[in-house]
Amino acid sequence: MINRRIFLCGLTLGTLAAPLNSEAQQAGNVPRIGVLVPVEPASPTEPNLAAFRRGLRDLGYVDGQNIVVEYRHALGQDKAYAEQAAEFVRLKVDVLVVGSGVPTRVAKNATQTIPIVGVAMGTDPVRTGLVASLARPGGNVTGSAYMTGGEFLGKMVELLKEATPRIARVGFLHEERGPGATYLTDLEAATRALGLTLQDLRVREINEIEGAFGAMSKEQGGSIIVPGDLLLMRHASQVTRLATKHRLPGIYGTRVFMDAGGLMFYGPSLADLWRRAAIYVDKILKGSKPGDLPVEQPTKFELVINLKTAKALGLTIPPTLLQRADQVIQ
Repeated sequence: MINRRIFLCGLTLGTLAAPLNSEAQQAGNVPRIGVLVPVEPASPTEPNLAAFRRGLRDLGYVDGQNIVVEYRHALGQDKAYAEQAAEFVRLKVDVLVVGSGVPTRVAKNATQTIPIVGVAMGTDPVRTGLVASLARPGGNVTGSAYMTGGEFLGKMVELLKEATPRIARVGFLHEERGPGATYLTDLEAATRALGLTLQDLRVREINEIEGAFGAMSKEQGGSIIVPGDLLLMRHASQVTRLATKHRLPGIYGTRVFMDAGGLMFYGPSLADLWRRAAIYVDKILKGSKPGDLPVEQPTKFELVINLKTAKALGLTIPPTLLQRADQVIQ
């Protein structure tokens, strides 16, 4: 791998100021944080959680000393969201940190009193009812959104077209019950602007993907865009394998597809959003109400290209595009 951007943490634990107020420390109250991870594996080296831990350390929190962090991994199992959220409520955690929109909604249904920090909780947390507004969320939920609407989706289409100039059609693969359907209008405008035809490839079950990709590959010039719907993320290896099998170049909306062999990823840095979740935790532990903390939009975006997959698809990625990539997988 070629990493073009390396983020340095120059602070050490010995130089960090403890963020807890003196009264809490004197009383011996060590805050307990619950972290519900929807898809990523339970690994201490997982990059998103590593970024969250780093964010806590940078703010002076040391797990097991002045804070206790409980991690639960749903591993893509929908039923686990409610079970794990209920467990955190029974544990009476001080703050609940939840990855993605659907699990955040489940957590909100489980408690209206425990502060919830949602990480990458969809493109429109207002529309989905998670918060009253981005500026003043109200209630017990705040955190970060993920996608940023039409401009972002248009950029994905442009990058796909630049990487594969001969494409004529773009299939948008998304879960029928997921948030992806809300992107269709913006995607249709973005593809039309580049002279491309958009095809709606909505699926209810993962076994429908083979048929959807098969239909796309019957004609030349097909390609795909895949958002971060949880159904697709937890079957990322199957999605990318079928895309290669049907020779469909694709750009993906979450980094997990690149680890599974996807061609291109463009989107917000989940690691950065998880790192910033620690800032919300810090503010809430210091007395801020989640309903008063504005929901953040992503500010750091990444472009990753997999040359091994490009070779398997018979593609030559333009050097100018490779130069702009944050990471190139050889």
